[in-house]
Amino acid sequence: MPVDEDSSGYRWSDVPADQLRREVAEAVGAFSRRAVDPDGRKPAAVLIVIADRDGEQGIWLTERSSGLRAHAGQLALPGGKLDPGEDAEAAALRELHEELGIAVPRSAVLGLLDDYPTRSGYVMTPVVAWIGHSPTPTPNPAEVAAVHWIPLSDLDVDPRFVPVPGSDRPAIQLPLLGGHLHAPTAAILYQFREVALRHRPTRVDHMDQPRFAWE
Repeated sequence: MPVDEDSSGYRWSDVPADQLRREVAEAVGAFSRRAVDPDGRKPAAVLIVIADRDGEQGIWLTERSSGLRAHAGQLALPGGKLDPGEDAEAAALRELHEELGIAVPRSAVLGLLDDYPTRSGYVMTPVVAWIGHSPTPTPNPAEVAAVHWIPLSDLDVDPRFVPVPGSDRPAIQLPLLGGHLHAPTAAILYQFREVALRHRPTRVDHMDQPRFAWE
């Protein structure tokens, strides 16, 4: 029975953590993910890591440091390109440790979502992991300007699909943190919500990104 939110105000925090973990693991494990051939693009991975804060499950988003050469100041999931010899799981866990100072064992990984090709030349593999209670993040100032905690209930928002000049594909936005989160992060989190939390096999690789994300 998929976990969902209804008009009575049901929240993900109402679901016992062990039940939620089991259902997320089953949903992600049963999902037939799409892998994308890099075809000259750089393989990368991002981590959707579900952690407990005061009895409620949520995820972290980072605000990228202004000193970074690419995508400075943008909101993103912990992640980055794969090092030689790494797979997506290893890269995502390494990036979490490098960016937020949190070490997570590979056994915490529940599965993968669809690869998402970006306009900036990457193929991003979303990795889903569950760690339960965790230490407070210690952001690396060279990479992370701020860390934002997003309760899973905050993902239950209506997405916006907006045109992109020069593209025949819409971009997705999620209203979060007092503004709008853009693709690729918005697309990945939308698929995570639909697949892992609502048990709906939803694709997002056809969704475009705003021009500022790749120009």
